Amino acid sequence: MRTQARTKSELWYHGTRADLSIGDLITAGRQSNFGSRKAMSWVYFTGTLDAATWGAELAVGDGRERIYIVEPTGIFEDDPNLTDKKFPGNPTKSFRSREPLRVLGEVDEWEPHSPEQLKHMRDHLARLKAQGVEPID
Repeated sequence: MRTQARTKSELWYHGTRADLSIGDLITAGRQSNFGSRKAMSWVYFTGTLDAATWGAELAVGDGRERIYIVEPTGIFEDDPNLTDKKFPGNPTKSFRSREPLRVLGEVDEWEPHSPEQLKHMRDHLARLKAQGVEPID
């Protein structure tokens, strides 16, 4: 595990369909948006708007797709679902923490992926699910 210094210009994001307010905490123990939807031991966040966009677009539920600006409240580590094996060096700046994320704000305008990109990703996730591949908790 490691912490990473955050510069004043660096932002962290969390994509979801949850309706949250500034100051709310996003905590571990909630149902996953992916796979078998089990309770997660981690909260996930990213340093790129693109990765957060995927999180918002692929999240289950009927709520509006949202991207929040968040602040980790404790130590965090690279997200093993997206780093090392898939994207060495963590270019997606994807992380996870057992400590809560504090909501600092919401990104009001962001560019969604194209319908073709979204279909391709959903098809890929469906193939993984059919093969019994689950995200790492």
